[in-house]
Amino acid sequence: MPKRKKSPPSRRVSSGVPPSARSGSARSGSSRSAPAGAVPEKTVSRNRAGRWRGVAVTTALLALGSLLFAAAFPNVVIRFGAYPLAFVALFPVALAIGRMKWWATPLYGAFYGFLSYALFNYWLATFHPLAIFIVPVIYAWYFLLLFPALWAADRWGGRATFLLQSLLWLSYEYLRTQGFLGYAYGIMGYALFPAPVLIQIADLGGVWIVSFLVVLPSFLVGQWFREYAPSRAEPDLPGEQARSGMLRVWQEIRSLLVPPLGWGLRNRRPELVWYTLFLVFSLGYGLFAPVNYEGARQWRVALVQQNVDPWDGGFRVYEESLEILLRQSDRAIAEADPEIVVWSETSFVPSIDFHTRYRRDQQRYELVRELRHYLARQDVPFVVGNSDGQLVRTSRGELERRDYNAVLHFAPGGELLGTYRKIHLVPFTEHFPYEDRLPWMHRMLVESNTNFWEQGEEWTVFESDGVRFSTPICFEDTFGYLSRGFVREGAQVIVNLTNDLWSYSEPSAMQHMGMAVFRAVENRRSVVRSTNGGMTSIIDPNGVLLDLYPPFVEGFLAGEVPVYYERSTLYTAWGDWLALVFLGLTPPAMAVSFVLHRRRRRAGSGQD
Repeated sequence: MPKRKKSPPSRRVSSGVPPSARSGSARSGSSRSAPAGAVPEKTVSRNRAGRWRGVAVTTALLALGSLLFAAAFPNVVIRFGAYPLAFVALFPVALAIGRMKWWATPLYGAFYGFLSYALFNYWLATFHPLAIFIVPVIYAWYFLLLFPALWAADRWGGRATFLLQSLLWLSYEYLRTQGFLGYAYGIMGYALFPAPVLIQIADLGGVWIVSFLVVLPSFLVGQWFREYAPSRAEPDLPGEQARSGMLRVWQEIRSLLVPPLGWGLRNRRPELVWYTLFLVFSLGYGLFAPVNYEGARQWRVALVQQNVDPWDGGFRVYEESLEILLRQSDRAIAEADPEIVVWSETSFVPSIDFHTRYRRDQQRYELVRELRHYLARQDVPFVVGNSDGQLVRTSRGELERRDYNAVLHFAPGGELLGTYRKIHLVPFTEHFPYEDRLPWMHRMLVESNTNFWEQGEEWTVFESDGVRFSTPICFEDTFGYLSRGFVREGAQVIVNLTNDLWSYSEPSAMQHMGMAVFRAVENRRSVVRSTNGGMTSIIDPNGVLLDLYPPFVEGFLAGEVPVYYERSTLYTAWGDWLALVFLGLTPPAMAVSFVLHRRRRRAGSGQD
């Protein structure tokens, strides 16, 4: 006879109340069973704790990524920055993105963008309290938009996720240098400036190819770890909820960061081999690409560092700054016999040409006359950072003064040979084109004593005793296209004039100088930096620091600059071509990844 099927035993869902309490409840007066399908309170509590633990782990990973990012660049602890950290700085970010819900990615992105730039650019607070708020908030918005794209790449990319995420990151790095808000600080490749052998490939593709070298391993290793993480996950044990929440968060982070070793090597061998070949090529190129400039002319320069911010204190500071500049220039000429003397950005503030022509302000005119008399007695040329004022007639026939952040070149004997006017102005502090749309912000900037300038248009190349040189001003040497443009116009040496003293921060000045190192390699031209507080330096065509003057010290740096211009580079010829390739590949790569992802899902559903 066939056996009768037994009915399944009836189930009662526990309410989480101890049996003794259920049998004699003082509140109800009778025993009640929980409604069918109810979720036990313990389970609800554990689920809630798990969700908050997940938020804590993801937030901790992003905070770790922010710290690694800031530490890779010059900072208050490590003078030149711990540049090897740049290769892993985005690894915690890649892990965190793999853990996020799609709807939370903008919030996490805003958190990471704000924190990373608040740590990296902390010195902006010394310029103005508003500055440390504006820049991190801008980057909070950038990452609010970037993180959803990185999350989508994580879900769609399949085996090529790391490559898709790298393309997104590199496209973001290029786009954020464009337009009014263009800002190059924090591009990952710049962290490698203390390692000349690793950055020689910049003469092929600019800083962008170095960023590719740096960014790729973080996303590759991040994907490698995420794929292995499920088999390493630790299950909740009985009594787990009684453990400290922070301890559990730490245990989960530690389990994520433990390398998968053998498993990952077997499953990611092609990618690891490909990246290793790229790294070996970069190292090999770095060993054999540097130029030999032994036979090049050595140009003797004297770079005066007055260690006074001429904008901080009015006319009295103008006088003090001039007195230091004249004294240190006399010392430099007597001790070093230079072929040229270079002062820093707006080292002399009153407009020399304007007050010589119009003499509307007697006090400023007298100071200008003192300088002109000094220059007339000199036997060497001078390069002077100055505010250049010009009177122009408007369309209504009225005379209007326009001021430029400028560099003036004086011949021996004091004759003014030429002027360069700054082309790329600093957003907010030198240039704000949205007065009509954002009048409240324009008014706030004006009330903060912001000095707006007009934009120059000419790519000026000066010549002194057979040496052709151009003078990008301060912020301008953070953008590759400007130095490239000057070289294409015939410049043999790049002479940067900078005022970073306002930050009172050596990391700020070091971060700035690190970008100038790339301008030398990209174009195979020497770079000279004359600053009023740091970092005054001489950089050879291979990106090697030949001399570096101590910051925040009054004095001068005298040295010989190799005038090398025999080799033309791919970057000089084609500019930011590689960044444009990354940018052009990213949208179609995302689209193809999405289509392939849908096909994989349909195929998986059919098999089920």
